Amino acid sequence: MTKRRTIRIILAGAGLFALTAGILQGGYRDTLIKAVHICMECIGIG
Repeated sequence: MTKRRTIRIILAGAGLFALTAGILQGGYRDTLIKAVHICMECIGIG
């Protein structure tokens, strides 16, 4: 159980690091813009 818990903590830390790096690089903005464009095309407005 201890080994499994350690692996989970390491993976959670790596995920948090990747999420933080993406936010700091502005990746969320690109994703939001793409999502809005796809949604607008699907509805037929854009």
